[in-house]
Formats: sequence, structure tokens, C-alpha cells
Amino acid sequence: MSANDLFTPIRLGDLDLPHRIVMAPLTRMRADQDGVPGSLNAEYYSQRASAALIITEATAISVQGRGIPHMPEIHTPNQIKGWRSVVGAVHSKGGRIVLQIVHNGRASHRSYMPEGMGPVGPSAIAISGKGYMPDFTFADYEAPRELTTGEIGDIVRDFRRAALNGMDAGFDGIELHAANGYLLNQFLEDGSNRRTDAYGGSFENRARLLMEVIEAVKGAVGAGRLGVRLSPFGSAGGMSDSNPTELYKSVITDLNQHSLAYLHLIEARASGMARTDVMRGDALNNAKLFGHLFQGPVISAGGYTPESANHAILSGDADAIAFGRFFIANPDLVRRIRSHAPLNQYDRSTFYGGSGRGYTDYPTLA
Repeated sequence: MSANDLFTPIRLGDLDLPHRIVMAPLTRMRADQDGVPGSLNAEYYSQRASAALIITEATAISVQGRGIPHMPEIHTPNQIKGWRSVVGAVHSKGGRIVLQIVHNGRASHRSYMPEGMGPVGPSAIAISGKGYMPDFTFADYEAPRELTTGEIGDIVRDFRRAALNGMDAGFDGIELHAANGYLLNQFLEDGSNRRTDAYGGSFENRARLLMEVIEAVKGAVGAGRLGVRLSPFGSAGGMSDSNPTELYKSVITDLNQHSLAYLHLIEARASGMARTDVMRGDALNNAKLFGHLFQGPVISAGGYTPESANHAILSGDADAIAFGRFFIANPDLVRRIRSHAPLNQYDRSTFYGGSGRGYTDYPTLA
């Protein structure tokens, strides 16, 4: 075995991992209507406990932060209790699991909000296209209301509280979702952020909210249990920036002052794969372009095969690889990769919402 391949142990901050095959955060829309994970969620995650690290699906930090049907949340006692059962099931099988927390920002709709309040964002710019409604139908996104500076401070506190709630539930760490067109990503990129105050304009100003959230969460859970996910050149959620290369060079360089457990980069070739298997063949390699700027472990995700994943580790482009769709269809993905066994094919029609079909019923090796 090579000195650095998929099956070499690695340390991410305070977490010792037995190998480098990570389960990516995967939206599955199977919490209950109150955002509480249940026994089905516990079974699903525990089936995949052989992953070096499980990163949960995006979990809303508040009522205002939600934006898809049956999305798990982490701001009420029942939600914490539900997640505690999930974590316990994973730990009982020797796994490690971190909670990905998110505010959907403009990627939401008034139908998710109390008393018909609308979505919020850095600026009053709507996503072009349609999004999920609570009943799984689709409707046009609305223009968000621009957040005040006071409300931004409230959101920072909501992220901190969500992180503390996650640790109360027993999670091994926290991942901040600053990718894929959600609120922290919306502040970073000038296609969605046209502010003229301290949170808009320069790279530093647009990254201010992310850095404030990192400081708040780091103070609550420790830098060694905190990771950040970014999606340079990503198009999900209608994202765009006038100078993405220099923006993300600036952001990732600034992350180094926080001594985070890891940086999680989504490859732009996979942007939009939530709804299609078509990859962007002309996309730049984010791990190669930005990974060396980060003074810590880099997880790369998006469109990997076992072979290309191992190559990324051997070449030094990444330190660990996150698999998404393959983990959906192969609870024992680690064993299958190790033994070069064939992989189950995933059923895309069962990705979002529903029962155990396409969720907990994929077969494992005999």
C-alpha cells in the first residue's frame, strides 16, 4: 500500500480517521415535518458508519434558515433529541459523524416561514428558476428581503447556538455550509451580494459574515472540530461571481488564521448534480487550484470514482475524498472499494423524500 492512498489513516483536527473515504452531505428530505430526525434516519446513517467520517445532510439553524421539505433542523429540544439517536446509532458501530449546519437564505420561500414572512439574503436578488415547496411541488423563487446588520448578528448567534446544540447531541464536530448557493455562499459572491456596507464590496467584506460565524462557532466547539465547505465556480442556487478565482484565493488564505480541522471543497464539475448526472467537463480542478493554499487537510468532493479518488490522494491534490451518490447506493462502500467489488447503481427517483425505499434498502455484500 502506498504511503498516502485512500486507506491510509489521517487526522483532521481533533478527529483520527482510519482511512480517507468520507460520506458527503446528502440532501434526502426524510426528517419529519418539524425537522426532527427519526429512527429511519438513524438506520440510514448507521448503515454507513464504516465511512472514515460521515457529514450529515444540511441542517437548518433556525426556522428562518429552512428551505426544503422535511429538512432536518437543530434548534429545538426535539430536534436535538432526534439527532442524538442518530449519532448514538453511528457511534455504536464505531463511526464518526459531524453535523453540517446551514441557513438557506434566499434559497427558500415564504411558505416555510411563520406568518408568511419571506426569505432573506444579502441583497434583494432572486434566484432565477423554481424551488421546492413544503408539499414537494415547485414554485418560482422570491426576491429575498435584504438583511440588516442587526439581523446579521442574530444569524451569527443562531449558527453558534446550532453548533452547541449539535455538540449536545453528541456529534464529533461541525461543518459550516458555505457552498451551493446558501446564505454564507450568497454573501461571498457578487452575483447575489450587492451590498455597500461592511458586508459587501471587497473580498474581505463579502467574507465577513463567514469569518464572524467561524469565530463564533470556533469559540463554542473548538477549531479542531470545525470544518468549512466551499464551492468555487459552483452554479447551484444561481450563484456567480465576477472574479471567482481571486475571491476564493482570498477566502481560503484567510481561513488559515482559524486553524480549522479541514476545508471541504466541491469540484465545480459536479455543480448541479443534485438533479442530473451530467458533469461539467470543462470545469477547473478546485482541489488542485485552491487546496495548496489551505494549511490543513482538504476534503475534495464531486464526481469521483474510486480510481480517480485514489489518484487525487496519491497526487497530493486532496487528503480525503467525499463520495455522495455512491454512498447512497452502497452502505458498505468502503468495503466494496477495498475489495474492488462492483457497486450498486443508485435510483435517482428515490433521492428526495419518501420512505425506506432507496434509502435504507440497498443491499450490502454477503
